[in-house]
Amino acid sequence: MQPLNTTKPKTRLSNSNLLFIIAGIILILMYGFALISYPESFKQFQTFFDLFNLNAALFIVTLGLCIVMIGGGIDISVGAVCGLVTMACAMLLQSGTGNIWGALFLALGIGLGFGIMHGYLIAYLEIQPFIITLAGMFLAQGLLTTLHKEPLNVTMPAFVALRDFIIEIPWLGTENRLGVFIPCEIKPGVVVVVVLVVLYAVIMKWSRFGRNLYAVGGNRQSALMLGINVKKTIFFSYVLCGLTAGISGFVFLMTTGAGNIGNGSLFEMKAIASNVMGGIMLNGGVGNLLGAPIGTLTLLTINELIRAAGVQSNFQAIISGLLLYLFIVLQSFVMSLRGRTKFKLALPTWLKPKQPSGEKEVENQG
Repeated sequence: MQPLNTTKPKTRLSNSNLLFIIAGIILILMYGFALISYPESFKQFQTFFDLFNLNAALFIVTLGLCIVMIGGGIDISVGAVCGLVTMACAMLLQSGTGNIWGALFLALGIGLGFGIMHGYLIAYLEIQPFIITLAGMFLAQGLLTTLHKEPLNVTMPAFVALRDFIIEIPWLGTENRLGVFIPCEIKPGVVVVVVLVVLYAVIMKWSRFGRNLYAVGGNRQSALMLGINVKKTIFFSYVLCGLTAGISGFVFLMTTGAGNIGNGSLFEMKAIASNVMGGIMLNGGVGNLLGAPIGTLTLLTINELIRAAGVQSNFQAIISGLLLYLFIVLQSFVMSLRGRTKFKLALPTWLKPKQPSGEKEVENQG
């Protein structure tokens, strides 16, 4: 009688987790290079937290767009919807007839309205998502300029108190030149980002909707054969993206305190770039939702590095574009290597999470 083979088969690292690990390593290397090259700018903890304080709305937009991209879609209207929400909420608050809760519900309503419209046209009428969301971008921009063409500052006392509210971290900070300890500060928008990251990560990892979305993004025909309601899944991905854009607009207003026709400008392009840098594939089915904030941090770190280096503003976009080319080529190179039968990359045994016997990792799930 031959002895039983108790050796467990090697678990191959999924594409989503592989790209996420690469994105995390790149972020660490990028920020480490910034600390070494420009310590006076990056060694302070507040500099890192300010990346979140000043760009919380971008983090939120990137999260919503990440969900759509995992499903194999795209939404280029999120920036314009974000700007429309800021102006509409600013007008409501400044009119004296509304309150903060009313403005929040208005923001959610606008985002939800665009999400339902886009989701229905794309999922059930099967119109190309780029065309539909392009029309949505023009619609939101037109409504934005129609509502109010000039910047509108919100002076409502309750909202000003919310805008100026800060949360101190007493055990973390830096000393100034006089030796006075200054604790780090975060804005309420950062709390919203953290809550949404945790919530959406749970949805994409453990809910049926998240599993279905990965399957739809990977191969729609296979998803149909598995009994997945593809149209319903796509519809809800756009609804969730629109709702997230509405939240982003309200957080943007909390950050700046004013409605402006330039609010949310190019957010959709920055969000797409951030997701690509975070390991989310444009063709869908591959990506870890936690890669969205990682990619956003990488993009913001690159921009801060360029500013610290004293590069002129007209060259900043050029350098960012070239680096985005690099990320896309790196993703394509890794995926081409993964397609070869002889190339198999697995985690070392000491890095592997413990899994129940018989449980196998789905290749394309993050």
